[in-house]
Amino acid sequence: MSSREIAVPKDITKPLTDSIAEAERLIASAEFAETEQDLAEGYDYLAGSIAAIIQLVRGRSLSHPNFVTSTGPSTKMGLDNPDTLYYHADVEPTGTYLVRGRRGTTTDLSFQVLRGDYTPSAVPGGEDAFDDRRLTIADDGTFELTFGPVIPDPPDNYFALGEGASMLAVREVYSDWTERKGSITIERVDTVGTAPDEADLARVARRYATAGKMLTARINTWFNFPKWFYLDEPVNTFTPPRQTPGGLSTQFSSVGHYRLGPDEAMVISIPKSDAPYQGFQLGSMWYISLDYVNHQTSLNSAQAQVDPDGVIRMVVSHRDPGVANWIETTGRQQGILQFRWQRSDSPIGPELGPSATVVGIDEVAAHLPHLEHNKIDQAGWSERIAARQRAFAERMLG
Repeated sequence: MSSREIAVPKDITKPLTDSIAEAERLIASAEFAETEQDLAEGYDYLAGSIAAIIQLVRGRSLSHPNFVTSTGPSTKMGLDNPDTLYYHADVEPTGTYLVRGRRGTTTDLSFQVLRGDYTPSAVPGGEDAFDDRRLTIADDGTFELTFGPVIPDPPDNYFALGEGASMLAVREVYSDWTERKGSITIERVDTVGTAPDEADLARVARRYATAGKMLTARINTWFNFPKWFYLDEPVNTFTPPRQTPGGLSTQFSSVGHYRLGPDEAMVISIPKSDAPYQGFQLGSMWYISLDYVNHQTSLNSAQAQVDPDGVIRMVVSHRDPGVANWIETTGRQQGILQFRWQRSDSPIGPELGPSATVVGIDEVAAHLPHLEHNKIDQAGWSERIAARQRAFAERMLG
């Protein structure tokens, strides 16, 4: 045995375990947790948040950044869009970063530089947000762009990070889920080809402290988002379409929140727009997506059945109304409603927004003028769910 003695530090994990305990108290005391299902979802959300935070603090590196998955099916946050893959890399304003990739066949690919972090009182500022139409993409789908400090006469595909830049976010958006995602990498030009320093005890201790702060901020922040942007609106209604706060200039959204009894349904009507991406989803009061793999809790305009008059009519309800555009609440009597339009070349005006009517589940048919076109039997429904499951499985591994 070695005769050397190692001073074992105490309580290295305490900042994280204290934050987990605080987060558990927040979950348990949430005013909107009205049922056992609500609480179960909250504790599961907490588990996913812990897993995500630990992965992030162990993988983050300002000296040698890599793209990591920001949110996914088991680490949900921030009303994640079921049609989107989210990536991010840590950056700093003084660094210069070379991003390379190959464009897939997905509907949209966008980039956004963020300043600061999401906190319980603020949304991080966006320095610049743009989609791949601003890139030079070669015939084989490859592209290359640089992010760095402000410089005079920047070349094409050079984007300034700006003061306070802390994160480069990338979003890749699907339509019918059968497209193929692309690939993307990032390297810091002054450190590529070198190795980062090995983690020592002090750094590991800082990681636990950082993880604790990030977990508390994450839980607190997304508790507040529905209050900021959704819950002040009348229940079972939608806002007119508007540019998404802090997002792409070509992205619009319409939001709301619902409360439905077991025998009620919300019939939503919305024109199919010319926007390359138009999507709808339900979210829980924890501000995360519902199970979108095994249930149809979201639909975009490529997946939805469009009526002969060009209108998409969806039915949000607990019980199956027997139509293809059923949006399943999965038993949740209240939650978030969200429409998104992306890559739009023109503003999404009120005439392209949704309208909603709450009726009894037995009255739904009277509000569907193309009912025969909408009907689906159980075998057809099972096929729709199977298609979601298979496409999702390929998307995650492709």
